[in-house]
Amino acid sequence: MDRFIITGGTPLKGTVRIAGAKNATLPIMAASLLCPGTCQINEVPDLRDVRVMCEILQLMGAQVERGKGCCRIDARNVAACEVPENLMREMRSSIFIMGALLGRLGKVKVSYPGGCAIGPRPIDLHLKGLAALGAKITEKHGYVVAEGKELRGSDVHLDFPSVGATENIMMAAVCARGVTFIRNAAKEPEVVDLQNFLNKMGAKIRGAGTDTIKIEGVTDLYPSNHSVIPDRIEAGTFMVAAAMTQGDVYLENVIAEHTEPVAAKLREAGAEVETVGEGIHVTARRLQAVDIKTLPYPGYPTDMQPQTMAMLSIAEGTSVVIENIFVNRFKHVDELRRMGAQIKIEGRAAVIHGVERLSGACVEASDLRAGVALVLAGLVADGQTVVDHVYHIDRGYEGLEEKLKKLGAQIRRVQEAR
Repeated sequence: MDRFIITGGTPLKGTVRIAGAKNATLPIMAASLLCPGTCQINEVPDLRDVRVMCEILQLMGAQVERGKGCCRIDARNVAACEVPENLMREMRSSIFIMGALLGRLGKVKVSYPGGCAIGPRPIDLHLKGLAALGAKITEKHGYVVAEGKELRGSDVHLDFPSVGATENIMMAAVCARGVTFIRNAAKEPEVVDLQNFLNKMGAKIRGAGTDTIKIEGVTDLYPSNHSVIPDRIEAGTFMVAAAMTQGDVYLENVIAEHTEPVAAKLREAGAEVETVGEGIHVTARRLQAVDIKTLPYPGYPTDMQPQTMAMLSIAEGTSVVIENIFVNRFKHVDELRRMGAQIKIEGRAAVIHGVERLSGACVEASDLRAGVALVLAGLVADGQTVVDHVYHIDRGYEGLEEKLKKLGAQIRRVQEAR
């Protein structure tokens, strides 16, 4: 069990390169199963979740080769349609296998997925969408079986703009007969990236990034080469880290438009955020309180809420954070309080009274974004902070401690004696 040991008080300065987006990479890797050939995916981050997805693809019969920043997936011999329960429980994104295998083999069997414990994330929207395409859904003993040898295009209206459901339905509909419309679709950039990858393989999809996506079914798909978009959540995390440490950081490999919700709030808090070339430059002094409300894209991302709360805990004044997406996404609050943060929870709202300084403490990461929020808090705390259970952080950040070290942070990884 690894832990981070952080000595706070050093402003971050320098340049950091943002990796490819985890939340774009995983569905694209799953989508490669649709093609009976070899696809190459570039800008693939070296993450725990990516390694789990590679293992799942191999168990399905694909050959997977990993190189530095790239992944080659040969799905010609894919035949298995059941994902082992232990892998499904380890990573929620394994649910993307459903749409791809249903589209390719006409059948898939999965258990309910795991991942971060940040609140209920039912897959009913996924199942309703696949059923609308003609799949027969059976749920028994913790498993879900979807069968549909001949899927047919349909008009699917999502009750909520779920990213995962949108992407799963897209993958299943690519080879369905006829035309599929997904209405109230998620608009996230990762959905657009999946559309671009599928279209390179010969799919006919348009509308990703809007609330209506049209998919015309095709009979054949072909191998393609694709580069994943930069990770907007990693970018946002480093933007917040630069601002709250009163640093001076340039982020390379960023699509500024994707980070605008975070940039806008940082500017409102008093930071300077400028787009320079294909990157973003962030500088700041003492920040001012701001209010945050998480919403589906292009609203403020729920995946940035914990990091932003860590920042607001040392901002001048009182801030209010309202979490509209996940009901259990305040698990980091008790740990921030251990470090001296003054935060009060009232239902879906958190009221934060900014303090001058936080104090180092022993804290525990409960999930991916909560964990990195505690790391950011440690960067500005007096004394030493120990963050346990950093395997959560490894799921979504490639070499976090090394990137922070290059910016001047005093952070090291220690492996706990067994």
